[in-house]
Amino acid sequence: MTYQITLQPAPDGLVLAECPRLPGCVAKGSTESEALDNIKEAITAWFWNEDVHIRMVLPVAV
Repeated sequence: MTYQITLQPAPDGLVLAECPRLPGCVAKGSTESEALDNIKEAITAWFWNEDVHIRMVLPVAV
């Protein structure tokens, strides 16, 4: 699946990367390339966290 990423300058001089479709999924980097690498990791972590949360909430049939 493909997700749109927005890049914009942050007030601290870094580059801010955000995935608007995934609430709270943001990352920073000193360059656009670094910000993109970091947002890829953040997206992976976002889905991992979502998967863990779903497994904790849903009852398990035995």
